[in-house]
Amino acid sequence: MLEKIGAYFGIYLLCCLKSIFGPLLGPAAGMSKLEIIIVTVAGVMTSALLFTLVGEKIKKNILPIFIKNPRKFSPASRRMVRLWKKYGIIGVCFLTPLVLSPVGGSLLVSSVGAPRKKVYLYMFIFGVFWAVVWTYSVGWLIDIGMIRK
Repeated sequence: MLEKIGAYFGIYLLCCLKSIFGPLLGPAAGMSKLEIIIVTVAGVMTSALLFTLVGEKIKKNILPIFIKNPRKFSPASRRMVRLWKKYGIIGVCFLTPLVLSPVGGSLLVSSVGAPRKKVYLYMFIFGVFWAVVWTYSVGWLIDIGMIRK
């Protein structure tokens, strides 16, 4: 029982960093598809909640420790602004589980000042969407024999 809880918790923590880990590692841990989806969405939402609440504090207090002379208009910041202007809050939340990590997407939307309630709603919707898509895609790949359980 303790091993199963440890496996679930480990997969949950990995889903906080990158949401594809749940659907990839869940079948190996013996999780059902519903359990995989719940753990994946919980990881995405934990990152979204944590990093939208403390994202500005991290940007102001912790990043200067690692980046001594931050350039205001670096290529990375220009890319993020371009992404935000092109896709907005819905697009960034859609791309967060797919391309960005939950941490990166949450920090991006908090740094541009998006309303938190909308961020949480869209992150939840697209977190569920991608968790379902990935879980059933991995299940399908296991069924046809391309991935071993």
